[in-house]
Amino acid sequence: MSDAEIEALRAKLEERGVKYCMGAYVDIHGVPKGKVVPLPHLAHMAHGSERYTGYALDGLGQAPNDDELTSVPDLDRWIQLPWEPKVAWFPSDNEFRGAPYALNTRVALKTQLAEAAKMGFGFNLGVECEIFLLRKTEDGRLETPTADDVLTKPCYDLRSFMDNFRWLDRMAETIDALGWDLYSFDHEDANGQFEFDFRFADALETCDRVTFFRMMAKRYAADEGLIATMMPKPFADRTGNGAHFNMSLSDLQTGANLFACDPADDPRGLGLTETGYHFIGGILKHGRALCAAFAPTVNSYKRLVRQGGMATFSWAPVFNSYGSNNRTNSVRVPAGGGRCESRNADGAVNPYLAAALALAAGLDGIRNRIDPGAPNEDNLYTMSEAERAARGIDFLPQTLQEAVAAFAADPLVEEVLGRELRDEFIRYKSEEWQEYHLTVSAWEIERYSHLF
Repeated sequence: MSDAEIEALRAKLEERGVKYCMGAYVDIHGVPKGKVVPLPHLAHMAHGSERYTGYALDGLGQAPNDDELTSVPDLDRWIQLPWEPKVAWFPSDNEFRGAPYALNTRVALKTQLAEAAKMGFGFNLGVECEIFLLRKTEDGRLETPTADDVLTKPCYDLRSFMDNFRWLDRMAETIDALGWDLYSFDHEDANGQFEFDFRFADALETCDRVTFFRMMAKRYAADEGLIATMMPKPFADRTGNGAHFNMSLSDLQTGANLFACDPADDPRGLGLTETGYHFIGGILKHGRALCAAFAPTVNSYKRLVRQGGMATFSWAPVFNSYGSNNRTNSVRVPAGGGRCESRNADGAVNPYLAAALALAAGLDGIRNRIDPGAPNEDNLYTMSEAERAARGIDFLPQTLQEAVAAFAADPLVEEVLGRELRDEFIRYKSEEWQEYHLTVSAWEIERYSHLF
């Protein structure tokens, strides 16, 4: 923006009652960080006045002796905080000495979107936000806030939905007021779990919205004396929080969906163009490496199981495969086609990082015309190992350690993120695995202390 346009924005915000501007970028985990400036200093912030010691933050690749980073707000994408109208939130990027900082994951996504644009593509993304609304007990346990949310199969349960209506209504009203076009929300498959689905947008916009959604959900839950969490697997005996990525490419000139066709014109019958299938081919080629970004925590891999400690199947993907409206695949083509859904992504995902890598993988599939093969329509959870092997269906990583190894081994990751950001992710996630592995749990003490 020009100085005149920034001044016009400042005047607009002042008229709306804004007193402070919050410039929020994310660390490598997708957690927002930033500073707040009084509204009269908006122009200063827009020109990079806010400086940060990168060594104090996770994944920004700095040592104590390095020059500071700056944060530059995206002035076209601000949101006035619905719960505190005195504050305007701006998604932001890091810069270093006046240039975009490559270790910022939002910058990485913008770089990959520019690569797609060179091919004439826009990248549309919709993320399904699953979230638990819970109460923390005095001894630190998590429990559902309503005593009657106890069904073995609580999915779509209207009684428990209405028991939590005040929080749900506030969330829904705000999402619509923000212009995100909420089209569905419900009680999900686990006790205390809900899902919000709002319309897809360009990938950068959607990632900004998911980041803001998390902050908003936690704020509104705190107002109810509760906590909201997108942690992938808070309970061993309940399904976990997904954040399914629904993806398609558009023609930059016309806006047309380049994945959509009449199912009758698709030999595989799913309603996808060859471009769409090639995109899926790229996702599957790099599927094991992508898993580290889609499911980036130790806890993530307690969600990615067929059943585990639950009474029913988990719905979570464990195979690097695709099919139609079959939720035992990691990539699903929903009824009607026109998009593909990666079901690996969970609530801990850094959406910018995962979107950058997913787009790059899909573009690799298109450039190299990678055929994903025939869609899998069977229940893969119950298929024999021999039959899966005959079809060439591989398992996704089953631990964070395995996922990080696949991430490190795939050359595409370094091509997309650069060596420094790639190595930062590997270092932090390897340390997370090591710390977890060296922790002695209550389960181990209970199981082994009396045996040996």
